[in-house]
Amino acid sequence: MPKAIVYLPDGRPWPGQLAEAALDVLELGPAEVVLPEATVRDERGGRLFDGSTLMFDPAAGGGPLADAVADRQARAFGVTNTAFHVQRALRFASALLGHPLPRLLVRIGMHNQPRRWHGGHYRLPRSSLTDEPATLSRAGEVHLGGGDGFLPAPEGGRYFHAPAHNAAIICHEVGHHLCRHTADFRLNRLRPPAQQTNRKIALDEGTADVLTAILLGTPDIYGWHRGTIAEWDPRRRKLQPRWTMAHFVGGRDQDPHADGTVWASACWSARERVIATGADAARFDTALLRGMESAGADADRVTEEALIRRRQFSRLLSAITRTDPGLAPVVLTAMAEHGIRPGASNAALEDAARAELTGEVGR
Repeated sequence: MPKAIVYLPDGRPWPGQLAEAALDVLELGPAEVVLPEATVRDERGGRLFDGSTLMFDPAAGGGPLADAVADRQARAFGVTNTAFHVQRALRFASALLGHPLPRLLVRIGMHNQPRRWHGGHYRLPRSSLTDEPATLSRAGEVHLGGGDGFLPAPEGGRYFHAPAHNAAIICHEVGHHLCRHTADFRLNRLRPPAQQTNRKIALDEGTADVLTAILLGTPDIYGWHRGTIAEWDPRRRKLQPRWTMAHFVGGRDQDPHADGTVWASACWSARERVIATGADAARFDTALLRGMESAGADADRVTEEALIRRRQFSRLLSAITRTDPGLAPVVLTAMAEHGIRPGASNAALEDAARAELTGEVGR
């Protein structure tokens, strides 16, 4: 397998440690890498690869202030770095599930007009998506922006924020692909293939975040590009014990990322508690993924009632504990400390957590 230079996560709030890593490649195009499980492509035009190497300099992210040579190096690095993290994430999931996920397409340099974009998102086909490409993969696509703004560079100075250089963004979006093809929170498998929904719920965002934390080995998953945001601010989305159902808001107008942090933090606490018992972390990871898969298979029609059930934290918690009953006492105890228990709606859990908090404050 060819070697590529990539960022390996090391738990610190920066892009990672530059290192050589093997990449399982089927085919190399002018600006794309075809893997057994995914295709990663830069959509901005021009030739990035000549077939001789996958070893490129990140060039501090490249960007509009870099010269043409540095920007080409940064773009090529972005493709190979993204390919490495996508392959690693998909193989991690496939190994625990016992089967591969549907093939994923990752497109870099998307949505840079009318202004630059330093984000990422996961998209499924729907005719109302006027700002998306005319044809989207029915299995799902990850879109990464070409970058915008600057962040602190590992060696000092500034680093152009290209999402393809940021493992946290890459892993989070792959996490949505995993959610779509296991828990299927929006029942897209029952919708017409070209009329799926892209609306995310808190469980989708939170599960993508905890999967990112597992893959990066740190609860401070966005510590690099959100390093200026205080750790106690929910926008930092650091997975820590302070986030409980007392912080949950709910409702269609609420940002699902913020509510998802409650679920992600509880899962991270449960995983840490499992490790503290001497069990392998992979045991929790397996229960999480297989619980998601079992929870995704219990509906045969898209109804409002079925969609409401899929939003409940307690429902997915029960599926996880059924997958590995031996871990259930540890997982349930850790989750309860975040106000998440089986058999209750999100609203009921929120009310109970706030009542408990008010009672503590009043004493």
